[in-house]
Amino acid sequence: MPDPSRWSTVRLLTTAARLVEHAWNKRLADIGVTHAGATVLAVLADRGELTQTALAGSVQVQPQTIGRAVARLVDKGHVERTRSLDRRAQVVIITPSGRNVLEQVENLEQVIIPEGILHSSDLRTHLQTIVHKLRRQDSLD
Repeated sequence: MPDPSRWSTVRLLTTAARLVEHAWNKRLADIGVTHAGATVLAVLADRGELTQTALAGSVQVQPQTIGRAVARLVDKGHVERTRSLDRRAQVVIITPSGRNVLEQVENLEQVIIPEGILHSSDLRTHLQTIVHKLRRQDSLD
């Protein structure tokens, strides 16, 4: 492998992101949840019960995509799906099992890179800036 100290910043960033994502996905599989499932659990824990449509909007995916993720979570007992009061929509609610899985997911950063590098406030600030700037550029295109 070539010496990373000679790589461009973009190459370092994309390689690090790919390696973190690979490690993340492996650990999520060990827990028995996908990245999409972990995202659904986090949104439900934060916002409470949501319709599948609202949930899809919150995670910026198509309703069909969220439907598959929710179905897998229902099968594992991590969420429950019930009819809303008006009977036209389904409401999704996180279960205690889902909260337990979410707690495990939230501890994964420390498992993946134990030195706490991912918790660096400088790193987080820089990454947030990159996300905001590139997101804003994408919306202008």
